[in-house]
Amino acid sequence: MAATLSSPQTRTLISTATLSRRKGRITYRIVLTLVVVVFTLVFLGPLYWMVTGGFKSASEVVANPPTYIPKHPKPGNYHTAWTQLKLARLLFNTLYYAFGALAFQLVFDVAAAYAVSKLRPVFGNIILAGMLATLMIPSAVLIVPQYVTVLDLPLLHFNLIGTPWAIWLPTVANGFNIFLLKRFFDSIPNDLMHAAAIDGAGPLRTLWSIILPMSRPILGVVSIFAVVNVWKDFLWPMLVEPDPKNQPINLGINSLSQGVPENVIIAALAISAIPTLLIFLLFQRNIMSGLTAGGLKG
Repeated sequence: MAATLSSPQTRTLISTATLSRRKGRITYRIVLTLVVVVFTLVFLGPLYWMVTGGFKSASEVVANPPTYIPKHPKPGNYHTAWTQLKLARLLFNTLYYAFGALAFQLVFDVAAAYAVSKLRPVFGNIILAGMLATLMIPSAVLIVPQYVTVLDLPLLHFNLIGTPWAIWLPTVANGFNIFLLKRFFDSIPNDLMHAAAIDGAGPLRTLWSIILPMSRPILGVVSIFAVVNVWKDFLWPMLVEPDPKNQPINLGINSLSQGVPENVIIAALAISAIPTLLIFLLFQRNIMSGLTAGGLKG
């Protein structure tokens, strides 16, 4: 280990010689502690403000200067938010939309990535480049053509406004997820494909029996991204789902918040953030391993 640290190929911000001195170690630890504390405050500060705001009274929420700790905590605000804003129904709607979008993405994005990575179609690289080029287009630019599409579905001429399909279909072709899946599939040896072909397995059987079982880490990452993207979306559901009873939680809170005190609204927002935080805390190891697995060969 010592040889590795002192190796001339090792490049770090602080040399091992500096860290070997007492003054260098103290300076390093102080700077590291300050950086960690600052970034922690930046990321956790808004969450703390939202959670504590749900415990404050309506007058204390809008008080100036603000209070950092609730003077008289009111846990009942969270119960009021749950019942008055019908959060149970809104959470069910959000889960319905999120897992529906997940199902479509897993089917179509996996198929597209598998085809580009292993089946190597004609002009496959050009097709992949076109998919990646869509990542450079701001999402706001795509809202109008997407809305026109779901308003009058080409060829079939169906109006999808007010149906779950209006939320599901625009999420299907996700260039970022296709790229992640393609990179992971590239790391799977082609020898396995050849062995399966010798045994008589076709492309679909190879995908189902060999590729997908080996791709659980990246499939978990794509699943989490798909769910979170639908969960946090606001503008698109506002355009295509006008009925407050069928809206996802972020939009539903906004639609049902007329005449509701600010502290109750903040409590509802805190409740709506809990599922995504739990998803990250429970699956953060899977997220990191899935993102890095495609960069390793063998």
